Amino acid sequence: MSPNAKSREPRKTRVLFSVMAGIVRPIMNGLIGHTWKGFDKFPSGGFILCPNHLTEIDPLVVGHAVYSNGHIPRWMAKESLFKPPVLGWVMKTSGQVPVARSSSGAARSLQAAKEVLDAGGVIIIYPEGTLTRDPNLWPMVGKTGAARLALQTGAPVVPVSHWGDQDLLPRYSKKMFLFPRKRVNVTVGPEVQLDDLRGGPRTRKVLQEATDRIMDAITEIQAEQRGEEPPAERWDPAAHGQASTGRSFESGPSADQ
Repeated sequence: MSPNAKSREPRKTRVLFSVMAGIVRPIMNGLIGHTWKGFDKFPSGGFILCPNHLTEIDPLVVGHAVYSNGHIPRWMAKESLFKPPVLGWVMKTSGQVPVARSSSGAARSLQAAKEVLDAGGVIIIYPEGTLTRDPNLWPMVGKTGAARLALQTGAPVVPVSHWGDQDLLPRYSKKMFLFPRKRVNVTVGPEVQLDDLRGGPRTRKVLQEATDRIMDAITEIQAEQRGEEPPAERWDPAAHGQASTGRSFESGPSADQ
């Protein structure tokens, strides 16, 4: 399926994604079988897609599903990824959105994301901010970035959960387990209702409420995929003495954050 015709994507972006998809999609189809559900729930215009985060291969799995269902995926990506010559060109040409730490950089990031959304594009944000720390891989507490972007731009937020790719590449593993061939379920849920939070001041309380609704929606989908009850309380790395980023999260902040 080609990208959504309603999306006003630059020609060079569509061409680059077409080339990359021609390489990546056959590989992904060889690695995994897939079940895709609920992609008819996508809004007709631009929107923010919020997936859970299980393993480092997640972006390929989610991007594969999104592109194969007619949309060009964009990620909010670290600004440093835009600096190497070749990778930087690919990131810029494919319309990825750099995330900067400075105030002026944050304003540019917001404007870039808004331009993608206004053109009918899809911005993918992992609200957990990193791979889940939950021992059983349930979605953990979320960060407020996705909620902030949604409330600032008015864009719809669509939750999605995937389950099964952790069997192909376990969390932080350097080894893939190719056999037997794995099956991945990617399920899209209904839009997260945030209308009552829009228009007013974006206080910490409002941003946290919006974030909790997003995480609740993702967790509900995953519970259905797994056929299990989620934990009563979401895993909070801080409460367990874990670093919020990096591989060595069990012993506090690490050098690879």
